[in-house]
Amino acid sequence: MNLADRDRQVIWHPYTQMQTSGLPVPIVRGEGARLYDEAGNEYIDAISSWWVNIHGHAHPYIAEKVADQLRKLEHVIFAGFTHEPAVELAERLLKVLPPNQSKIFYSDNGSTAVEVAVKMALQYWHNRGRKKQTIIVLSNSYHGDTFGAMSVSVRDLFTQPFWDLLFDVVAVDAPVKGREEDSLKQFAKAAERDDIAAFIFEPLLQGAGGMIVYDHEPLDRMIGLCRERGIPTIADEVLTGFGRTGKFFASDFLRNKPDIICMSKGLTGGTMALGATSCTEEIFEGFLSDDKRKSFFHGHSYTGNPVACAAALASLDLFEKKETWTDIERIAGRHGEFLSGITSHPRVEDPRQIGTVLAFNVTTREEPGYLNKVRDWMNDYCVSRRIVIRPLGNVMYLIPPYCITDDELGRVYSTLSAMLDEFPAE
Repeated sequence: MNLADRDRQVIWHPYTQMQTSGLPVPIVRGEGARLYDEAGNEYIDAISSWWVNIHGHAHPYIAEKVADQLRKLEHVIFAGFTHEPAVELAERLLKVLPPNQSKIFYSDNGSTAVEVAVKMALQYWHNRGRKKQTIIVLSNSYHGDTFGAMSVSVRDLFTQPFWDLLFDVVAVDAPVKGREEDSLKQFAKAAERDDIAAFIFEPLLQGAGGMIVYDHEPLDRMIGLCRERGIPTIADEVLTGFGRTGKFFASDFLRNKPDIICMSKGLTGGTMALGATSCTEEIFEGFLSDDKRKSFFHGHSYTGNPVACAAALASLDLFEKKETWTDIERIAGRHGEFLSGITSHPRVEDPRQIGTVLAFNVTTREEPGYLNKVRDWMNDYCVSRRIVIRPLGNVMYLIPPYCITDDELGRVYSTLSAMLDEFPAE
């Protein structure tokens, strides 16, 4: 029995209708931007394996650093104990994060990094004896699959079975092009409420909501308004961090910096799971007290895992190389050239780009959205031609690892162009 058949006997895959889905592609190894299946077929990973792999698969430098750490210390409880990789990683993250950030709290993934941030904001007010429990969110937002993260995400099919169990939020329209002033008016009205605990947002790029790109100026104004009213702000940089938007963090585009920042995905270069949530000294001091009940009672068994921290440190080493940033600029340039060439295609709508992230909507008679059936056709078309993609309904996007070559990009672009030309009639 091959690997895919064995998988079907025992595995339940994420975001997958197991009754109707085909067999998974059995990958046995990776190298750079390429993956190899059980039969030796070669695939180009055009989405960095769910947006995490930024330096390439099986990167020898990261692998070496991980192996070195495994021979020293694989894990230790992080309550009452510490270790060099966690301390050094926090020190180095604070050097590249916005200068108002002061402390790092570790968790396991992007959803838990958001969960930490939401709990920080809510308990910050609780510790001060203030009942502020409502959070402002943007439409089309997605922040993760744990309950707090679902609560601050848009109410959609991802969360529908749990709607009655999620806490209430105030949703305002995202400040997309042409809707900025309407969004700001909605936001100003929401911020007037006395029960607002925080404002959470995906800066400049809303990922799972449809790769929606918006300008930094209206977001700056929203954060500025929060600052005037003493409302903590939370930037979910799980997707946008570590070079994806062309800067280290999307928050680097902003004049007004967030109070809390969530990180994961590219944090370890895509090597293993690790989450981190940074905050300002003011937020941190809101938990300092002789009263132990004001402690932040949150943790994970693998909090601050030394091996994951070692992978993240190795990834940061690679960001210190000029070549990494040259590759980011190169990919952004190539994306722009490709988009300009398909803008007039009748199947292409709203082509957009920020840094190394490219996206466009594919026109279809069906209602747009995650369940649009054109998604399966596009996915099968590309994967059958050895291009790894995962469309968001009728939204096609690329988020390649920074090591992808021009030839590999060319192969991806030519596949997408052919796909657009060969769409079946509806």
